[in-house]
Amino acid sequence: MKSLKEFLAAHARNTIVSYSTQAKAVREYRLPFSVVEETALDLNLLPARYLRNGESLSRADQLCLFRSRVAVIGCGGLGGYIVEILARAGIGHLTVVDPDVFDDHNMNRQLLSETATLGMSKVEAAAHRVKRINPAVTVTPAKIAFTKEKSAQLLRNARVAVDALDSIGTRLELADVCREKGIPLVHGSIGGWYGQVTTQFPGENTLQKMYRHSSGDRGVEEKLGNLSFTASLVAGIQAAEVIKIILNQGNTLRGRMLFIDLLDLEFVNLAL
Repeated sequence: MKSLKEFLAAHARNTIVSYSTQAKAVREYRLPFSVVEETALDLNLLPARYLRNGESLSRADQLCLFRSRVAVIGCGGLGGYIVEILARAGIGHLTVVDPDVFDDHNMNRQLLSETATLGMSKVEAAAHRVKRINPAVTVTPAKIAFTKEKSAQLLRNARVAVDALDSIGTRLELADVCREKGIPLVHGSIGGWYGQVTTQFPGENTLQKMYRHSSGDRGVEEKLGNLSFTASLVAGIQAAEVIKIILNQGNTLRGRMLFIDLLDLEFVNLAL
């Protein structure tokens, strides 16, 4: 019997490996999809699902993304989209943290919220969704609230953490932990037509500066609500920040906050 490497090389077409070839390898070699995918990428073979990434992401980039772990803290309006985007991009390991289940009021904006998932754990819904769109991605669902005491478990081996929370107190606790552990943190929040994104690097106090004058635990979203298009846009920018950090490409929002006003269609970079 051929080795897995020989099998993939023999069945690749112009160095592209189809989903059906990967699935066949999973069955014949009785291996997880993740092992088959990493083996293909290590051979400089490209799984066909990434073909439309074109020259924006090289094969070496795809391998780097696949070997990375990202912790997404919060799996609601922002977090659901972030998980979706990162899984489609090929991040190999996702830790998804949220203690809640879906309720009716989530359905206006949360990607993973639908009639079939009402009452379901948000992190379990995320794991099921990822399995359907990219079975090579490993999801570790954590149906618990983020706390400093649990951070060692929740952020273990994370290359980047993503703040998709709706509590100012908890996101500041997350920011403190990430600073101490040397983990870059991509922050995003929304309220009505408005959103903001920034990236905090290890040793920095970015979020503490941003929220130093805040009173209460909820931001303007408590009054303005959360809209689907604001959530998807901010989540997309957060996901792009994550990928740039992992690949060390482009300019991030380090030391800056991107403020987004979709009502008047204004994007403003503010120095922090």
